[in-house]
Amino acid sequence: MTDARVQAELLEAKNKTQHLRERMSLDTTPTVHNDLSLISVIPKSSGSDAAVTLEEFLESIEASGRIGRLSENDQSEVAILRLTGSANLFYQGCDELH
Repeated sequence: MTDARVQAELLEAKNKTQHLRERMSLDTTPTVHNDLSLISVIPKSSGSDAAVTLEEFLESIEASGRIGRLSENDQSEVAILRLTGSANLFYQGCDELH
């Protein structure tokens, strides 16, 4: 190869590299992480009268979901995980809810 041709290929490679770097910086979006630590503040719900009301239970899930950037699907999964006692038995026995 001639020196001029090597120089031309080197310049072309540098230009492509610069173009790729510019594209990468434009395509970069900040990563958003879910804050799962808020799950622990959601009360467990057993469905009994002495426990937290259904409204309070759902409000705590929704509020924690907003703060922790949880999707609706994630909030549903958290709600299922926080069910205990008869409420959990009801959920497990009702195929329509799965």
